Amino acid sequence: SRSAMDHQPKFFENLSGAGKAIGVLTSGGDAQGMNAAVRAVVRMGIYVNAKVYFIYEGYQGMVDGGDNIVEVSWESVSSILQVGGTVIGSARCKSFRTREGRLQAAFNLVQRGITNLCVIGGDGSLTGANLFREEWSGLLEELAQKGKIDAEAVKKYAYLNIVGMVGSIDNDFCGTDMTIGTDSALHRIIEVVDAIMTTAQSHQRTFVLEVMGRHCGYLALVSALACGADWVFIPEYPPEEGWEDTMCVKLSENRARKKRLNIIIVAEGAIDCHNKPITSEKVKDLVVQRLGFDTRVTILGHVQRGGTPSAFDRILASRMGVEAVLALLEATPDTPACVVSLSGNQAVRLPLMECVQMTQEVQKAMDEGRFLEAVRLRGRSFENNLNTYKLLSHKRPDAELPKTNFNVAVLNVGAPAAGMNAAVRAAVRVGMTEGHKIFAVIDGFEGFARGKIKEISWGDVGGWTGQGGSILGTKRTLPAKYLEKIADQMRTNNINALMVIGGFEAYLGLLELSAAREKYDEFCVPMVMVPATVSNNVPGSDFSIGADTALNTITDTCDRIKQSASGTKRRVFIIETMGGYCGYLANMGALAAGADAAYIFEEQFDIRELQANVEHLTEKMKTSIQRGLVLRNENCNENYTTDFIYQLYSEEGKGVFDCRKNVLGHMQQGGAPSPFDRNFGTKISAKAMQWISKKLKETYRKGKVFANTDDSVCLLGMRRRNLVFQPVAELKSETDFVHRIPKEQWWLKLRPLMKILAKYKTSYDVSDSGQLEHVAMLPKEAETGAI
Repeated sequence: SRSAMDHQPKFFENLSGAGKAIGVLTSGGDAQGMNAAVRAVVRMGIYVNAKVYFIYEGYQGMVDGGDNIVEVSWESVSSILQVGGTVIGSARCKSFRTREGRLQAAFNLVQRGITNLCVIGGDGSLTGANLFREEWSGLLEELAQKGKIDAEAVKKYAYLNIVGMVGSIDNDFCGTDMTIGTDSALHRIIEVVDAIMTTAQSHQRTFVLEVMGRHCGYLALVSALACGADWVFIPEYPPEEGWEDTMCVKLSENRARKKRLNIIIVAEGAIDCHNKPITSEKVKDLVVQRLGFDTRVTILGHVQRGGTPSAFDRILASRMGVEAVLALLEATPDTPACVVSLSGNQAVRLPLMECVQMTQEVQKAMDEGRFLEAVRLRGRSFENNLNTYKLLSHKRPDAELPKTNFNVAVLNVGAPAAGMNAAVRAAVRVGMTEGHKIFAVIDGFEGFARGKIKEISWGDVGGWTGQGGSILGTKRTLPAKYLEKIADQMRTNNINALMVIGGFEAYLGLLELSAAREKYDEFCVPMVMVPATVSNNVPGSDFSIGADTALNTITDTCDRIKQSASGTKRRVFIIETMGGYCGYLANMGALAAGADAAYIFEEQFDIRELQANVEHLTEKMKTSIQRGLVLRNENCNENYTTDFIYQLYSEEGKGVFDCRKNVLGHMQQGGAPSPFDRNFGTKISAKAMQWISKKLKETYRKGKVFANTDDSVCLLGMRRRNLVFQPVAELKSETDFVHRIPKEQWWLKLRPLMKILAKYKTSYDVSDSGQLEHVAMLPKEAETGAI
């Protein structure tokens, strides 16, 4: 429904904030990543020539005025990107709930000419902001009557624009896939669970973990999914009558299967089907009384709100902050207050009150015992998580499982990536639930050719979600030179379908196998690939398993390096990242770490650019921020090597700054998988296995499976907002095979963001943003890639 005018691309250079004043505040419970949002709003605001003000201590500061409302500069927000919580403070404010309080707040804002507010907080804070906006003209008239402001001011400041960003670790806000802080809170929970698992293992203990979420079970559910917990209690989905017996039977069965530990996760707001609370103590007492297991309770509490924001939250908050300023620049008296949020990996604007109403609907449904409705209202991502958890955590008795007589082989191909094991676990368990026999192939295609293949069972993959690397073993070898032998193995083991979890080699491997179908009937079976590589360079998918973990490693390292640089003053660090020719890690790492520049292959650069960067850093050293950070992708340019850039900077920066270099290397491939990679790996792999079952049914004729069409060899990828199966044959045209990258990559659109936040003049195409969407109740079939 866009008019013809809108078809020209829209560039933000043409939007000016001159003469506008923006106030930014954080309100409600704090969340990691709020600072990244504050930083982005301030810098983007200043960038478009608006004045930006901090409003300290949330609404309390707005009411108190005085030095709680301060104009800020570019440097005011330096070094806060990596800090958890909010540096401008947040307070619960009673007075803002009264009209007198709001009157005072309006007076304080008008005095400074602030008519644009960016509110970062939970649904309460955003509802308050909306009420304030509705009352605004009335408040100004009252101030004029009282003689506090003149009639001129009433006219000049007639409208208040409001844009919200949701900062809440609970992820309890409808309309947004992820709220700022949720991913970081999951990081804290997973760190604790991983640590507890080792001690529980030693003592054969049962641990009951209580996580935050008074009204929302998101954190409990996703952490249960990410660590393979035995049982989870959440407010939206209370257990059925008699759950005590069911749970105890399950726990003792697990022990009988030689599992040395049990993990039970309880959301603080967990209830039973009569709306009575289920507490962690109650669960502990139950296990002790009925089973006599050695049981301990750990309440995570405020640990979950603390710590440094994850890479995901920094990028999310930075994108939202920039988007919020754009929304304020484009706001008119007729546009409703909006919330900027993410859907899939796309920034969207939604009417604030629609989101709030929907969020309140969930609570109402829970209060009235309409739990299925509550789960549905939470959105499809929540529902997917719940269904996947139910699928993977409880093994049905063998007698109840269907028997399909199909054999499915699972293998890892390419370099190791964190989250591969979570994907294998999901594939094995979903496959068994669907009635197939699952075979694990050791060491990729090479191992396949050598016959390193064995049946794998439900219990074999227990505890795999949290393991880094590849337990099955992985090799970069392509199948072309082993076709004969692999075909033999497939015939010997009667393999009816293949699931390949890996990077660019996995994609090439599937292309080779499908090309060999003419010669070998054995390859005429359904094959699916799940992208897993730290480089995120697989065509057909916006994300690949392992990239988020690598990004966090890069971000953590950059944080430490920045700290060392600010200690010594006037130092610039050049950091080399992995990725082959794909600049994803360098570019996104730069955005998450607040770097000054990132050199990538996809955006050619020459000596003039290098010179401009050196001059930019020289200018920066004159300010109070006396450090620089530059990321370079390993293959961005064969002549401008990391050493070359280091030597150039050292020479040109003589007397102004000194230089150090750091090659991150293989630490980017290791480490325990991040919550995102565990969850993404689990969900995408479960979906891939369900596709295999569907294809097996479709291609089973006269006692055998025969599939030789293009659509029986697919790659499952996340595209914008959906998970999609794409025939690998169709992806050929989208691939640059020489440099092993997709021809078009979505994240290049975020390139200007990093430059803006580092104070470079740049062009930024914002054609995508600006349409106000509506909070839709989505149809059942649709599935986001939201994690």
